[in-house]
Amino acid sequence: MIETLLGGLLGGALRLAPELLKWLDRAGERRHELAMQDKALAFEQLRGAQRMAEIGAAADAAWGGGVMQALKEAVAAQGQRSGVKWADALSTSVRPVITYTFMGLYCTVKAAVLVAALNAGTSWQLSIPQIWTEGDQALWAGVLNFWFISRAWERRNGRA
Repeated sequence: MIETLLGGLLGGALRLAPELLKWLDRAGERRHELAMQDKALAFEQLRGAQRMAEIGAAADAAWGGGVMQALKEAVAAQGQRSGVKWADALSTSVRPVITYTFMGLYCTVKAAVLVAALNAGTSWQLSIPQIWTEGDQALWAGVLNFWFISRAWERRNGRA
């Protein structure tokens, strides 16, 4: 009788073993499929972010091109003469007058700071490197480049 009972239990267990293995296999497949979907979602997010970056770069390029075109048109419009001598002379003098005024004021301020430092007892060898900074050098380089390179370009293009 015990053999019959054991045989039935063992037979039932062996009959359930394939079903248990199928169930474990399906659970593994579901985990694998979920992991693959997560990877696919991450890939799509990455591809979407890349596409958005491409769209942003294209928009920036288009905007930059529009800005450059507007700047070209504004500069071209400024260069046209009105035919009224005093208005044309005034228009031509604006940039040089502003440059001379600004640089005169700038030099005056720098000279005043140097005089104040010298009056405070600081030597000029220590004062000048403190007063004349890299920012000052960049400003002067920009002004000189504007005036002299601008003239070279105008000569090259036959406008000077």
